[in-house]
Amino acid sequence: MDTHAFEAELKRDGYDVMTNTTPGAKVNPEHSHPFDVRAMVIKGAMTLNRDGGSHTYRPGEVFTMPRGCLHYESYGAEGAVVLLGRKF
Repeated sequence: MDTHAFEAELKRDGYDVMTNTTPGAKVNPEHSHPFDVRAMVIKGAMTLNRDGGSHTYRPGEVFTMPRGCLHYESYGAEGAVVLLGRKF
């Protein structure tokens, strides 16, 4: 799926849409969000750690996460750009 189609899908399904840019290496400590997440990595890579597992997402890959899900994220030296949908 391309970014335009993904963004249109997010809007159709009632998500607020934004782009999140992480310019370099970073770890966001464990946290949760008060909203559902549906996101697509556009550039770089990010690793999402949750539910006892870890997965690295690369450009074109999509992930979802329900509100309240405890997780942490990490980014390599190249950082990442993520097209992010939030639904409260």
